[in-house]
Amino acid sequence: MQLAEKVAVITGAGSGIGKAAALLLAQEGAIVGAIDRTPEDSQQTIEQIRKLGGKAMTTIADISQPDQVKQAIDKIAQEFGKVDIVFANAGVNGVWAAIEELSPEDWDKTLNTNLKGTFLTVKYAVPYLKQQGGSVIVTASVNGTRIFSNTGATAYSCSKAGQVAFTKMVALELAKYKIRVNVICPGAIETEISDNTEQRNLESIKEPVEFPEGKIPLTDGQPGTSEQVAQLVLFLASDISSHISGTEIWIDGTESLLKG
Repeated sequence: MQLAEKVAVITGAGSGIGKAAALLLAQEGAIVGAIDRTPEDSQQTIEQIRKLGGKAMTTIADISQPDQVKQAIDKIAQEFGKVDIVFANAGVNGVWAAIEELSPEDWDKTLNTNLKGTFLTVKYAVPYLKQQGGSVIVTASVNGTRIFSNTGATAYSCSKAGQVAFTKMVALELAKYKIRVNVICPGAIETEISDNTEQRNLESIKEPVEFPEGKIPLTDGQPGTSEQVAQLVLFLASDISSHISGTEIWIDGTESLLKG
């Protein structure tokens, strides 16, 4: 098993990509420590892992709150003795609106969850990662990195672009400690993240653009799956990717090359 007895901290493990990654990493031998704002969903993931004979626990934290994140990571590290892998995955789509309709509060909520939350998750895990090295994987997006045509997604796209810059800065800083840091940029994936998207009056500001038929060329328009993204997370978490750090990887079936 590729990740035998390695401890993986995963934010947003209750659904979508986070859940798929938690289950796959556990299947490969990892011990999973989940961090979630609403523990009911992540607890179901933990119970699935335990039923399969794995070790796992869940902690409660809003990833935008420093004290809560630190306490959650400390609790996981104390329970399992170390942290080897961090999957900073939790995030929101937030409000998509014209710039004059996007309130400062809307902006702050998205940036605080997506960008500040990533910073806090990695920051408080680093002291544990430094003890033996490890791997950090951040979930960004095609938005803000290759795609800029989703009108109104300004706050979301800026948070995702920021995650890529954060990854590169931290990867270089932590390389001497044998800590690798990479960022994945999914395109359209079948998850529940659209449930937390609030779109406001976008039709009046959208630019008319015609694309070739088929939203995602590689799959005849069908979105990818959380399980496909989980395979990429497994690759980056494992020693198979031991010489890869500071890199963004798009996983979108060439969608962003068509729409960018």
